[in-house]
Amino acid sequence: MQEWTHISDVLKDEMAGKETELRGWIYRTRSSNKYAFVVLRDASDIIQTVVDAQNVPKEDFEAACKALVESSVIVKGKIMKEPRAPTGYELHITSFKVVHFAEKFPITKDQSIEFLADNRHLWLRSRKMTAIMKIRSTVFGAIDEYFKGKNFYEYHSPIFQAVQCEGGSTLFDVDYFKQKGVFLAQTWQLYAEPAIFALEKIYTIAPSFRAEKSKTSRHLTEYWHAEMEMAWSEFTDIQDHGEALIKHVVKRVLERNQPELKLLERNLKTLEATIAKPFPRMTYTDALKILKEQDATEIPWGKDLRTIEEDMLSKHYDTPIIVTEYPKAVKAFYMKEVPENPDVVQGCDFIAPEGYGEIIGGSQREDKIAEIEKRLKDQGEDPAHYQFYLDTRRYGSVPHGGFGFGVERVISWICGLDNIKDAIAFPRTMTRWTP
Repeated sequence: MQEWTHISDVLKDEMAGKETELRGWIYRTRSSNKYAFVVLRDASDIIQTVVDAQNVPKEDFEAACKALVESSVIVKGKIMKEPRAPTGYELHITSFKVVHFAEKFPITKDQSIEFLADNRHLWLRSRKMTAIMKIRSTVFGAIDEYFKGKNFYEYHSPIFQAVQCEGGSTLFDVDYFKQKGVFLAQTWQLYAEPAIFALEKIYTIAPSFRAEKSKTSRHLTEYWHAEMEMAWSEFTDIQDHGEALIKHVVKRVLERNQPELKLLERNLKTLEATIAKPFPRMTYTDALKILKEQDATEIPWGKDLRTIEEDMLSKHYDTPIIVTEYPKAVKAFYMKEVPENPDVVQGCDFIAPEGYGEIIGGSQREDKIAEIEKRLKDQGEDPAHYQFYLDTRRYGSVPHGGFGFGVERVISWICGLDNIKDAIAFPRTMTRWTP
């Protein structure tokens, strides 16, 4: 296969004066009867090209003047250093060939958010979205790298599921050959726990679905979930892996995506602090004390922390924080009680700084069958539907736990985005299912 030169390959002093061939799309263009100034983009960067009517065939100059934004082209020319150009270099054209003359591009400056959402298939070409998608790719690669480096096996669970795990009100019902009681996966967890008795340490990166009737900037109905489950764990192991994973992901982005972070105008202070500092760990009870003392906000013990309280708590720290030992009544049925205090569970939430909310939720798993059955009944569930899950406690149960890592929320925080919808190529929300 032919290896093409990318724009980023020629934006170097040592390339000045050399001939090269590039391919890409027109990012901006303006022309006169003597010159055409065409800014070219590809996946790597942009470069200004100068088409002089005296230095190219007539048909090439006419094509350069005619071609509109997003026309695809293949060009040849000499690289010249030019501080006034957008990326510091120009390509002085000797050949300008149009592969496809684009129609008038519908996206111009100052378009509404809804218009850009309606044209998401085209807005992906913007420099902002390209930068975010590159960072997203790094994040996915870093997650995979972390778990494989810790000797976890990649494991996959079904998307069609017959039980709920995170709350029946957020389930998407599926018309499964007229069979009732089939849902899109909220999480892999109930189908992951059986596998730890074979593989011991497993992880996945897969889509999850929540039918939450929420229109906030933090919620998607379809999102990507990095999840892990491990046998022979203690509660601290779950927290340690969560912290190490976040640090690894942020480190890789800082190593590989400085140009994208710069384009997004991201302040790197909290990202750098995240790598350098240990994450503060506190119990839910301690968190309530901090909110009362620092923010004059008194939350009744036993009430779950809302987004507003998480944001207030996070503003006191420049790294993610880990809140543990939540009241049992506000957490899922599978979370294990704290032995010395059965009113709370060995569950944890990682809350991102700068108001980006919960990015990891995890726990040590309950291993007593009677306790699981009781809590299922308390939540209005029939334990008979969970016999396959309860079997994992009947035959060689061991201490185990795991967590779920919300990939888009982490990307939103790393990129400093205003809305989680920009952290994924085609967002799905309560009101958005197209394009």
